[in-house]
Amino acid sequence: MSVYLNECLENPQVCGSNTICLNTIGSYICQCQPGFNVSRYTGRCADEDECVWVPPVCGAQGMCTNTPGRYTCTCPSGLSNHGNNTAPCTDLNECLEKPQVCGNNTICLNTIGSFNCQCQPGFTSNLTNVTRHCEDEDECVWVPPVCGALGMCTNTPGRYTCTCPSGLSNHGNNTAPCTDIDECNDIAGVCGVGGDCQNQKGSYSCLCHPGYSNYNNKQAQCSVLTCDQFKANETSGQTVPGLAGLLSLIRNSCLVLSNSGDAAGGKLTGEVLLENVFTEMDRLLSHDILSNSQEVSGLLGTVEDAMRLIGPQLRDNHTTNETDHAATELAVRRGQTPPTGPISLANDNARLDTSWETATGSGTYPGFALVGLVCYKTVEKSVNNSFQYLTDTDTDTATATASKPSYQISSKVVTAFVSNPATDHLAQPVILTFKHLQVRAESAEMNYTCVFWSEGRVHEEGGAWSRRGCTKVTCNATHTVCSCTHLSSFAVLMALYPVQNTFELRLLTWLGLSVSVVCLLLCILTFWLCRSIQGTRTTIHLHLCVCLFIADLVFLSGISHTQSKGGCRVVAGLLHLFFLGSFSWMLLEGVQLYLMVVLVFNITIRPLYLYAVGYGLPLAIVIISAITYPDGYGTTHHCWLSLERGFIWSFFGPVCTIIILNVFFFIITVWRLAQKFSSLNPDLSNLRKIKVFTVTAVAQLCVLGSMWIFGVFQFQEEGTVVMTYLFTILNSLQGALLFIMHCLLNKTVREEYCKLLSGICTPQKKRYSEVSTTNPSSSQSQGSRSAETTGESQI
Repeated sequence: MSVYLNECLENPQVCGSNTICLNTIGSYICQCQPGFNVSRYTGRCADEDECVWVPPVCGAQGMCTNTPGRYTCTCPSGLSNHGNNTAPCTDLNECLEKPQVCGNNTICLNTIGSFNCQCQPGFTSNLTNVTRHCEDEDECVWVPPVCGALGMCTNTPGRYTCTCPSGLSNHGNNTAPCTDIDECNDIAGVCGVGGDCQNQKGSYSCLCHPGYSNYNNKQAQCSVLTCDQFKANETSGQTVPGLAGLLSLIRNSCLVLSNSGDAAGGKLTGEVLLENVFTEMDRLLSHDILSNSQEVSGLLGTVEDAMRLIGPQLRDNHTTNETDHAATELAVRRGQTPPTGPISLANDNARLDTSWETATGSGTYPGFALVGLVCYKTVEKSVNNSFQYLTDTDTDTATATASKPSYQISSKVVTAFVSNPATDHLAQPVILTFKHLQVRAESAEMNYTCVFWSEGRVHEEGGAWSRRGCTKVTCNATHTVCSCTHLSSFAVLMALYPVQNTFELRLLTWLGLSVSVVCLLLCILTFWLCRSIQGTRTTIHLHLCVCLFIADLVFLSGISHTQSKGGCRVVAGLLHLFFLGSFSWMLLEGVQLYLMVVLVFNITIRPLYLYAVGYGLPLAIVIISAITYPDGYGTTHHCWLSLERGFIWSFFGPVCTIIILNVFFFIITVWRLAQKFSSLNPDLSNLRKIKVFTVTAVAQLCVLGSMWIFGVFQFQEEGTVVMTYLFTILNSLQGALLFIMHCLLNKTVREEYCKLLSGICTPQKKRYSEVSTTNPSSSQSQGSRSAETTGESQI
């Protein structure tokens, strides 16, 4: 067998240097290594110079270095072969490779072998090198101004914004210059029918015709200026002596303004008008000529109209004036848009808190808003007997009780007014704080009432004090705060109630409640410790007495402790809770009777349901009431529920509902009892027991229900003496009556008392011995079954 010879292995140098030997069958082939070529001169493999190739292997700008069998490329700055030294050199994008190569606020531009840096719009740099540090360019200093001559430029990094003043606009482009708006052409009727519009650079002005005025507000519409309200009424019987001079002064001033058209062009300023009017009013009041309510109405109305005329003419936004008999404070705001926010005016005797929204109203805005407060220092002497209409339909029902109070003015009379003419029903009430003429200690015998002067109540009398629309917010010894839903002239009245025998009333309260608390405590111990009467109805009686016991203790110790507002609220809340609890347990007693008589005999209510209704329902009502109106707990004179906003009905509402339900249950129960007694074979023992239950429950309802009928009047702000005594007597009797009905009239309880007091009373066992002689076993078993099924003892 023939074997071929591998010359490439046998003779490694057979092909020479820089070659590759490839064996073939019977021979071999010689090839040059990569980077070498066969020399045409020697026939051997010699190095090939790649650096002379076309195109250049290292690129147009790369530097090629030849080595035996290979080459390397070296790239200049700005070019790269990305780590492959035999690859051609290509451009390096420095803007991508080095994002921060140009610094902040710049734009990087790549070039072949290099890059350029430019500043972003709104930034500039004085440097000429490639990498720049650009700083913000302040366009607001450019000339000409970028926002125009009147525009306000605000520079920000890289940009700016233009804010245009009133009368100029850049039409929504906040980098455009501000240009003038021609309001006279762009806004139809800008000056109204009584004025001519004149356009100005960045503004305009309205020139009013004679008989019209824009009250020194050049950019307000011209409105008709009427002076008829200052014309004295010449009708017989209607002329107010002494007021003619004041009316004449104001009317003449008004006519001057009306005839001049442009009020600003005349010499009659608002300050001069105000000074003249108060001088004349001071002269009028110094003579004490206001002898009746008609004259008072004339003065108050005239002064209010005069202030409405004068206010817009004032140059300052805030003006005060004071004389011996009156003081005023006026606030004025002008502008194209209505003012907003709160506004307060005050003097030594009163304070007005309202808002500019109330002053402008919901009608057409005339370009100005006015709020004013005038205080009369001596007028209260002339209106201290105009109380004849305080007890008709616009007053609280409490003042119409049998004990009618006497009134006297307790503050200075003030007039509050605004530029809005529609002030009969304000969307937001105004707050008036009055200083009392005399500092008096707080007492239940004294009440302060917020009133206003009503000119239209009875025309022939001219006017009188009324409380319609005014409520008392709070009161102390020195000040009263009132809330009113309209504007007029106001004051505070002090009502004196002839409450007498206060020592006897306090003594009766303490003695009566002490007796009630002792009796309720005896009831609680009896129902808790006497095992022979344990059952559902006894449980109801126990918790009814517990609620009344706690309520009476709280009532006795804290009902009049109003000094601490927080403590008074706690007392009122506890009274609310436990008095409601007593009625809830009364409701459960009515339900228990209904279940026993109407549905089926000997039925009981689960304890969980008893507690849920007896305590859970009152607690839920108190929590909801406290969250809804927390200030409703505690009044000026009592730690009880407030009469404001109808809050008292959070107690009387549930009480009335429970009384109505129990009356229904008791009527059905009595009706069913009558049917059962008329049957042929009635169960006389059970019927007699339910009959007694019903009678005691009805009596119990009468005691508690009638007590709170009188309690409605007791906690009024002006309670009467009769209602106070009736409430106190019934409140003191309720514990004693419950003890008599549920303990002393219960034979089983009496026998338990006799066992406890064996040395004083001997139990009568005659009836039980007779029954025992007749049939001891059956009687005992029957009584036992009855006690177990009904849960009640024989009564």
